[in-house]
Amino acid sequence: MLSPTVQILIPATISFLIGIAITPIVTHYLYKYKTWKKHPGKLALDGSVAEQFNLMHREHEVRAPRMGGIVIWASVLLTTVGVALLPHIIESPIFSKLNFLSRSETWLPLAALLVGATCGFIDDLLIIRSEAGDGLPLRLRLIIVLALSTVAGLWFYVKLDVTSVSLPYFLPLEIGWLIVPLFVFVSLALYASGVIDGIDGLSGGVFASIFASYTIIAFMQDQIDIAAFCAAVVGGLLAFLWFNIPPARFYMSDTGTMALTLCLAVVAFMTDTIGEGIGVTVLPVVGALLVATVASNVLQMVWKRLFGKKLFRIAPLHHHFEALGWPGYKVAMRYWVLSIMFAFIGVITALSVH
Repeated sequence: MLSPTVQILIPATISFLIGIAITPIVTHYLYKYKTWKKHPGKLALDGSVAEQFNLMHREHEVRAPRMGGIVIWASVLLTTVGVALLPHIIESPIFSKLNFLSRSETWLPLAALLVGATCGFIDDLLIIRSEAGDGLPLRLRLIIVLALSTVAGLWFYVKLDVTSVSLPYFLPLEIGWLIVPLFVFVSLALYASGVIDGIDGLSGGVFASIFASYTIIAFMQDQIDIAAFCAAVVGGLLAFLWFNIPPARFYMSDTGTMALTLCLAVVAFMTDTIGEGIGVTVLPVVGALLVATVASNVLQMVWKRLFGKKLFRIAPLHHHFEALGWPGYKVAMRYWVLSIMFAFIGVITALSVH
């Protein structure tokens, strides 16, 4: 019989190998169909031209194709389906034990990953086909995330009877139906953090450490299927990162970030009261750099409105460091270091309740 540790490590390895194997195919078609913006340039959140960002990144936006996130979710999907079908092809208790596709634990995060990937793919497709480089309007994307997260939040409340959030060192906080707007808020905040995909290698390393954290958290709560699923996501992310380090072969873009952020919201709630853990309240710690990314955007807009000038040279924060003169690779690697540190703190906090 396989030990739980092996049950988690094997899907991670398979996902990584699949990601490495399919990348040449994905890359071929991304370059063949020129899946990058036709004209470089970006607008700031207030609608004005992001002059300093465009000065630094104009060439990068047409240097490599978008949609590299396909490598991530395709690796996870192929791994999940593959290990689920294997016991039906070869009868063996070992292969049955490897199957982590379960209605109670992994259907919902897998669905969130694929729905987010599909919505992001459509947005990417519109961006690369539009001469102006416009995808779905921000308002429409937020409405889509709002609708999807509302359905998922209702699923937690109605189907899974989740009405409370666990707190470190305290009894769970009972909030009843407010679990639905809380899930919506977390999903929207995570989606907004997807702009961290702005420097070669940055987003892949940060998301890998976050999902690795939830692999450990779920494992320690005996949620082996969720742990294996998160490990498969880490494998796909590392395969993506292998080709995304400077100079990046492709960018993750919306089909990757939307998939990962919606999936992460579900995983955080699945590892909370359902798993008798504290998956939600440690999310701001484990994902501290995602929080910093969103906070810097919000602060930039508020500061400009109140004082008529910018707080940061460029928002989000990682581009501010670039504007200060840090090379992109230095920003990415320092973010990796910080992400691992915050992930470690988050995991230790989460495990302290056991």
